[in-house]
Formats: sequence, structure tokens, C-alpha cells
Amino acid sequence: MGKTHNVTVSLSPEVIRKVRALAAKRSTSISELVAERIEELIRKDEAYEKAKRSAVARMRRGIHLGGVISASRDELHER
Repeated sequence: MGKTHNVTVSLSPEVIRKVRALAAKRSTSISELVAERIEELIRKDEAYEKAKRSAVARMRRGIHLGGVISASRDELHER
């Protein structure tokens, strides 16, 4: 994972009490809970961005649905 850095987060006493209990129930630390959640958010965001780029690329390429255009552009737009 590499070198880690400390970050200060301010939480209400009630949230601290609840997160301590949650961490204890999961046999981990508050720090590890926060780190895991942040990493999960980053993974989801990166997956979303990758899917978005892929979808935009597919839209730009277009999808051939079969068939043949037998009329000219002018014939299609006659009034």
C-alpha cells in the first residue's frame, strides 16, 4: 500500500461513540474503517468514470442496427 499519512477528522461525540462500537464489533480500528470506506468510494468513482468513458466512446462510434439506406439524403428530406 505504501506510506500512509495521518488525517484529522472532527466528529460529534455521539458519532465517535457509535463508530467505536462498530469498529470493536468488526475487530478493527476507527482509522481502518475510515480508510476502507474512502478506498471503496475511490474504487466506485474510478469504475463509474471508466464506464462513462466507455459509454461515451460507444455513443460516438454509433451502433449499426442492420438494414440498408436505399434513399438519398435529398429524397429523405423532400417536402
